[in-house]
Amino acid sequence: MQQRKPKVCAAEGAAPEIPVSQGAMACDGWPEAEGARAERWPLPRKKSLALERKRWNTVVNVVLVAFVMAVPPFVVVYGGGGVAPAVWIAAARARLRRDSGDGSFPYARSPPDKLLGGLLPDGLDERSCRSRYESSMYRRNPGRRPSPHLIAKLRKHEELQRRCGPNTNAYNLAIEQLRTGRSGGSPECKYVVSISYRGIGNRILAAASAFLYAALTDRVLLVDPSNEMDELFCEPFPGTTWLLPRDFPLASYTNFSIDTAESYGNMLRNKVLSADAPAAELPAFAYLHLDHDYGHEDKMFFCDDDQRLLSNVQWLVMRTDLYTVPGLFLLTAFQEELDALFPERDAVFHHLVRYLFHPTNHVWGLVTRYYRAYLARADLRLGIQVRNFDPRHAQSPHILQQITSCVWREKLLPELLATEEHAAPAPGARSTAVLMTSLRSWYYERIKGMYWDRATATGEDVSVHQPSHEGKQQFGKRSHDGRAWAEMYLLSLCDVLVTSGWSTFGYVAQGLGGARPWVLHKQPENLTSAPDPPCFRDVSMEPCFHAPHVYDCKMKRGMDTGEVLPHVRHCQDVSWGLKLVDPKLYKA
Repeated sequence: MQQRKPKVCAAEGAAPEIPVSQGAMACDGWPEAEGARAERWPLPRKKSLALERKRWNTVVNVVLVAFVMAVPPFVVVYGGGGVAPAVWIAAARARLRRDSGDGSFPYARSPPDKLLGGLLPDGLDERSCRSRYESSMYRRNPGRRPSPHLIAKLRKHEELQRRCGPNTNAYNLAIEQLRTGRSGGSPECKYVVSISYRGIGNRILAAASAFLYAALTDRVLLVDPSNEMDELFCEPFPGTTWLLPRDFPLASYTNFSIDTAESYGNMLRNKVLSADAPAAELPAFAYLHLDHDYGHEDKMFFCDDDQRLLSNVQWLVMRTDLYTVPGLFLLTAFQEELDALFPERDAVFHHLVRYLFHPTNHVWGLVTRYYRAYLARADLRLGIQVRNFDPRHAQSPHILQQITSCVWREKLLPELLATEEHAAPAPGARSTAVLMTSLRSWYYERIKGMYWDRATATGEDVSVHQPSHEGKQQFGKRSHDGRAWAEMYLLSLCDVLVTSGWSTFGYVAQGLGGARPWVLHKQPENLTSAPDPPCFRDVSMEPCFHAPHVYDCKMKRGMDTGEVLPHVRHCQDVSWGLKLVDPKLYKA
């Protein structure tokens, strides 16, 4: 069969890229097909004969490896195993391939734990959502282990989602009650609806926040299906759906805003709600406006008395573009339960995002093909996420200097020789693959060119890759969101991360990967030189709550909420924001 030649793609005016992988690529940078291999140059006869002798010398080793590979299935499967042995054996084969010089398959440093220590439920259909149980095969960092209390809470909540979710009698009764306009006493099931809007990073943070609130208050979480939520993420709960049915009677809920009369803040301001109102007289739903522009009365959501009032409202509709979890830790009513669920306070989002968000098969294909083509063979994988909030910084030499200063000062990448001389690679020198993500390609092209034009001071090889450059953020566009989600996930598979301050894109990647990143300082608008220092090591992998409340609910006055609890502190990238930290690592 004639071998198909790979496409050759080059941007106009761009320097040709050194071929660093063997996968055939489409012009947008994504692998065109799995398993594609570049054509090889014919070897000289002497080298060919030497290679043949080397192959014959390893025949015995191959036979021994085959024997070892055949034994574990017999021992484990007949010892009561299930799917797990096959996963472990695949990982073992991957490590053997890597040891033999074939890095085309992912590997883990230990037998992969497909359930993530019990975080994930067992028994879901693997074919409909491959990423759920395959992701551990691609991670060198196994992540934090969930607490027994969190595991038990998740299994209990899954049962609640099945009992009260869509297409159940309980859900149908709740919908009928919603249509009456009143909550109706003590309902069997209560709900929180998370509105999906803005960028995919914001949507993930918002849904994760809504889920934790739902779990703490024994509510069913239903996610607004708009903005391709069903095409980007697998269903997280077994035996039911988390997607809000499209015939939901509040037809205009996606347009709710700070001005909506049914918002909790407006109902407080207009005396529609009061703490002494009988439950039967409460409205059928309340809209929780927890967006970045929310007002003082909306922020009463983070007060204990207001939570007691809201507990009697059957339907809550929540809009936020924030990670509101640190605010939940400040609520006295939730603190004991949260302490039991998350004894490691700096790993809350790490557990939530790995539990809830699994790429659909299409997105997972984007992730795995790119990973195998460009990242799997490297000894070290460095992810660099560049986010420019000011269009004037799209091609800034100062920001380029900021990026290179960060990776060189922190010894994340080797520095370059100032001359044209070639540094011989030291024995055992590692190879590094740099994965860059950005809306534009300018920084990627410059850094790639640096490591092509000059040798590294250590002699190690550095390859630089960027999957896409969409130019601008495109809200609600399927192809754009799918690639953004794939790139977030690819970043999370890197060993080391450099992210951009304020960016929800970076927050999601560091949470998925369980990594404390180096963070590039957000640049001022009137940028005249590279920030110095260029970056800092974040104290926690938790996202930052960008717009927290600053109110003492008991004393009815302003308060610095970053000084209340040792594990809820101010963010380093957003000084007024709040984030969860390990108190032992935090330095004010």
